[in-house]
Amino acid sequence: MTKVLIIDDETQILRALETGLERNNYQIITAQTGEEGLGMATLHKPDIIILDLAMPGLTGFEVCKEIRTWSKTPIIVSSVRKSEEDKIKALDLGADDYLVKPFGLQELMARMRAVLRRSGSEEAQPEASFELDNLHIDFRKRKVCIGGEEVHLTPKEYDLLRYMTMNVDRVLTHKQLLTEVWGPAYCNDTHTLRVHMANLRTKVETRPERPRFIHTETRIGYRFRLETREAQTQTGSAKNCLIKP
Repeated sequence: MTKVLIIDDETQILRALETGLERNNYQIITAQTGEEGLGMATLHKPDIIILDLAMPGLTGFEVCKEIRTWSKTPIIVSSVRKSEEDKIKALDLGADDYLVKPFGLQELMARMRAVLRRSGSEEAQPEASFELDNLHIDFRKRKVCIGGEEVHLTPKEYDLLRYMTMNVDRVLTHKQLLTEVWGPAYCNDTHTLRVHMANLRTKVETRPERPRFIHTETRIGYRFRLETREAQTQTGSAKNCLIKP
């Protein structure tokens, strides 16, 4: 049974999440302060953490930063804060996803499945190849094929694609991508990143204007999608048990 730690100072939200997730066979641990949450994370070693940002004492940002010094446990931030700055800060500190309140229980569980699937695959699978739909990447040969036909990428385009496919379904900020592929000195060069992403899409997407793989997170970064648009639409339409702030 998947063990979930929920850190949120709002009792109503804690109870709603606890009830909804337990009905779906998750084991729930709760904490109402950042300090308590860190203690619970150390003691119980959860499989995933749902973390609020605005709490008395240690903030969610501080909790996320601290956990990332010793653990790779997936973290989904849930917050009423909608600003891009907060989203980018949380993701740059190591959060795996960001969910704005109010949200549906089905959407939360879909996000949980995505980050758990990714964290499990990163540990279990060697970096030999990646395959999704008509895309195949041989990491050892640095070879990319679409529908069995080899696609010639520049070194930077390949490095971008490789990094994204090693982090499927995760929102990657502009800063993260630029730092990883170009180096820290280029962390603010978003124009270069956009140009390379546009070129990459023309090479790996069947319809670059409606991309299957590389999804833009407006003014934040990019996400390499595991699910199709149709599957995501079905998940979104299945929202229920609305979690309110």
